[in-house]
Amino acid sequence: MMYETMEDSLNRSDKVFFNRKTNARRRIIILLACSVATFIIGILIGRYAACPDPPLPEERAGPYLPNVPATLMRDEDVSVIKELMDALKVDNIKENLRMLANLPHLAGQKENEDLGRKLKTMWEEAGLDHVTLTPYHVLLSYPDMNDLNYVELRNATNSTVYKSPLREPVLTPEENKTGVVPPFNAYSAPGDIWGKMVYVNYARLEDFEYLEKNTNISVEGKIVFARYGKIYRGDKVHMAEQRKAAGVILFSDPADVTNGDITDVYPDDWWMPPSGTQRGTLYIGDGDPLSPDYPALSTAYRKKMDPGSYIPAIPCHPISYSIAKELMSEMGGDEVPPDWKGGMNVSYSFGDGYKKENWSAHIHVTTKNKNATTYNTVGIIRGEFEPDRYVILGNHRDAWVFGALDPSSGTAIMMEIVRVLGALVKSGRWRPRRSIMFCSWGAEEYGLIGSTEWVEHYTKTLGARAVAYLNVDIAVEGNSTFWAHGTPMLTEAVLRATKKVPNPNSTEIAAGRKTVYDTWFHATPANGTNIPEIELPGSGSDHSPFRDRLGVPIIDFGFKRLGFSTYPMYHSMYETFYLVDKIMDRGFQYHLACGRVWLEMARHLADTLVIPFNVTRYSDKLEELTKTFVDTYKTQLEEKDIQTSLLETAVSNFTAATNEFQSKLPNANLENPFVVRQINDQLMQLDRAFLDPAGLPGRHLKRHILFAESIIDNYSGSSFPGLSDALTQISQGVNVTEQWDIVSQHYSVILFTIQSATSTLRDVTDFMVEYY
Repeated sequence: MMYETMEDSLNRSDKVFFNRKTNARRRIIILLACSVATFIIGILIGRYAACPDPPLPEERAGPYLPNVPATLMRDEDVSVIKELMDALKVDNIKENLRMLANLPHLAGQKENEDLGRKLKTMWEEAGLDHVTLTPYHVLLSYPDMNDLNYVELRNATNSTVYKSPLREPVLTPEENKTGVVPPFNAYSAPGDIWGKMVYVNYARLEDFEYLEKNTNISVEGKIVFARYGKIYRGDKVHMAEQRKAAGVILFSDPADVTNGDITDVYPDDWWMPPSGTQRGTLYIGDGDPLSPDYPALSTAYRKKMDPGSYIPAIPCHPISYSIAKELMSEMGGDEVPPDWKGGMNVSYSFGDGYKKENWSAHIHVTTKNKNATTYNTVGIIRGEFEPDRYVILGNHRDAWVFGALDPSSGTAIMMEIVRVLGALVKSGRWRPRRSIMFCSWGAEEYGLIGSTEWVEHYTKTLGARAVAYLNVDIAVEGNSTFWAHGTPMLTEAVLRATKKVPNPNSTEIAAGRKTVYDTWFHATPANGTNIPEIELPGSGSDHSPFRDRLGVPIIDFGFKRLGFSTYPMYHSMYETFYLVDKIMDRGFQYHLACGRVWLEMARHLADTLVIPFNVTRYSDKLEELTKTFVDTYKTQLEEKDIQTSLLETAVSNFTAATNEFQSKLPNANLENPFVVRQINDQLMQLDRAFLDPAGLPGRHLKRHILFAESIIDNYSGSSFPGLSDALTQISQGVNVTEQWDIVSQHYSVILFTIQSATSTLRDVTDFMVEYY
C-alpha cells in the first residue's frame, strides 16, 4: 500500500478544484449561447413570418443592388424648376449691375480686388459651402498716367497741325468718376514713331494680300492705319509687324458702330458717339505671359515668353472715329476700292503719303508692362451624392472702364443665381447631385489670365472632375435673339433650357414664338438641321482654357442684335449702367431670360442621374467638319499622297460607336450605381479623348485636336486647327516644305485620336481591336 505525500494530496485537490471551476464556466457559456441563438431565431421568425418584405417601390422595379438607398439613385428633381426660375428677380439683377458698374475696375487695380472680396462675402452669406479668393501674380499693362498716349500730324516744319485728345469727354454724370484709364491697347510696345500712314481696311490677311497684289505700296517702316472689326485686334497688329510695319493706329469706323447718322448716338441711343474709343489687349495667348502652362504663384518660375504666344514689339494706339477722320482727311494716295470705304464723311485713300509735302504722323505710346496681382473668387455648392463632379459657371469681373455690359451684365446675373440656389440649399429642401461652382475671374480682358491660371493651378483636379463649363461674358449685346457658341456635348442641355424659358420679347410672343428657343431657331436656324445655329467658339472668353487644356465641354451664350458681331459701345468709357438701364435692356427682361437659361442648364447638368450628354451630337459635328474639310482640301492633300478616305473611315467608325452607345442607354440598369458611374465616366471622357498632350503644331498649349481658335483670328473657331494652321501657312507660301511635313504628321495624329476617342465609347472590357 502506498501512502500519499503531502505534495501529492495538495496537487490532487487543486485538480479537482480547477475541474469543477472549468465545468461551471462551460455551463455558463453554453447557456449564454443558447439564449443568443433563441433571441436571433425569434427575430428572424418575427421578421419573415410576421413582417414579410414590402414590395419594391415602382421607381425601383427591376435589378438593383441590395442596401442601396433609393435616394442615391433618384433622378433630377424637376419640381424645383419653376420655383428657381420664378425666384430670379430683375430688381436684384439691376441693383447688382448698378453696384458693379459704379466705378472703373481695371484688372490689377484696387477697385477690382475690392469687388472680388465683396463677392466672397456675399456668396458666403448666400449659403455657399465654401468660397475662396485666390491671388495670382501676373504681367499686366498700363499707360503712364503722367504722360498719356496720343497721335498727331506734323507739317513740313515739324510743327503740330493736329493732336488727338488725351481722354474721352464726359457725356453723362455716370462717366464723371475718378480712376478712368484713357484709351490704350494693353501690351503695346512703348515708343515714338514718325512716318507715313497706310490704310489697310480691317488689317485682315486678305486686306494685306490685296494691298500687296494690287498696289505698289509696302507697309514696311510705315504706320498701319486700320479699322476695328472682323478679326481680333491682336491679329491685326501681329500681321502688320510680320510685314515690318513700324506702328499701328486702330479706329472704330462709323460704318461699324453707327446707323449712318452720327447725331443719333449715345447718350440718346446705343450707337457709338464720335469720341468713343475701343480699348483692348493685343496679347495672343492665354494666361500670364511669363509663366506659360503653370500657375503664376509667388513661387513660380518666370521666363520671357512662350514661343506660341505674341506680345507686340511695335507701338499701337486706338482712336475714335472723330480723330480718324482728321487723319484720313490729310492722307494722299489713290482712292480705295468700295468695300474698303467706311462711314466717315471723307475720301478714303491708301495713303503712303499726305496731301501736303513732307507731312508725317506721330504715335506717342507710353504703355508699359507691369507685374500686378489679380484675384479669382470661387464658390461651391457641395453636391449631395457626387461632390467630386463639378458643373462650373464662370464670368470675369475686370473691365476696361465701367464694364456695364462686358462683363458686369454676366456678373450681376451670376450673383442672383447664387442667391437663389443658396437659399434653396439652405432651406434643406434641395441639394444638387453634383457640385456647382461659381467663378468670378480676374484679368480676362488682358488674355483670359484669371481663368487660365486657375485651370493651370488645378489641372489634375479639374481634368478628372469637371463635367461642363458654362460661360456668360456679356449677357446682353442686343435684343434680337439668343446666341450660343459651344462644343457638341452641351447642345442638348442648351436646347432643352431655352425651350423652358419664356421669351422676353413681346413682339415675338405675339408672333407665336413663346420661348427663347422659338425666336433663336426662327432667327438663326442651322443649315441642314432642325435646331438653331451653335457655332464653334474661338478664344474670346474664359471658356478657352477649359476646352484647350482640360477637354471639358464648354459653352458661351447671351443675347445679341442680328447683323452685329458685338454692340457699338464695346470697351469704351460709355459702357455704363445708364446705357443698359435706359437704352439696351429697359426692364432687364433679357438679363432675366439669360439668367434663367444659365440657371436651368446648371441645375439640369448637376442633378440628373445620367449626365445629359448626347454623344451623337458629337459625331454629327465631326461629320460636318470632315465634309467641309475634305471638300476644301481633298485635291490639295491627295496630290501629296495624303488619303482623305482614311479620315472619312475613322469618322464613320466614330459615328457608328456613338450611335451604338446612345442606343444602349435606355436599357442600362440605372438602379446599379456602378453602372451609372461607368456611363457617366464614359460621357465625361469623350471630349477629353480628343486632347493631344503634345498640343497643336506650333501651339503646344492648345491641345484639343478638333476645336481651337483660328491662327489668323483669335475670335473665330477653327476645325482641325492644326491642319488649318499649316494649310494657311502653305497658302501664303511660308515654309511650304516644312508645313507639308507638319500636315502629314498631324494628319496621322488626328486619325489616331479619332480612333482612340472611338474606343472610349465601346464596352469597357471590349474596347481593343486587332488592327487599324
